[in-house]
Amino acid sequence: MSPDKDRVYLQYILECITKIKQYTKRGRECFLEDDLIQDAVLRRLQTMIDSTQWLSEDFKAKFTEVDWRALSAFRNILINEYLGSVDLGRVWDIIEDYLPDFERVIVAQLEFFK
Repeated sequence: MSPDKDRVYLQYILECITKIKQYTKRGRECFLEDDLIQDAVLRRLQTMIDSTQWLSEDFKAKFTEVDWRALSAFRNILINEYLGSVDLGRVWDIIEDYLPDFERVIVAQLEFFK
């Protein structure tokens, strides 16, 4: 894959992160109580992770701090456990604990394309 395609996917990933932050800015309780917010966040997580699958292997090999396999596994959970068995508490933990670091990696990489 060309670096330009990586850039397009990175921009979309950052857009998803930005939207997830926007949707969840009112906190954990609001997220856990509002089906609409849950649906929006889960969909953005799904498409964001789908986009990571399209990044070049060369790109991913440079960033060992990102667990690309874990991202893929989480996507499979989001896709396959849609009948109410997605652990929303765990999703929130991922948003709080993982997303900020992932965002920093994506933002730093986008700087190289400027």
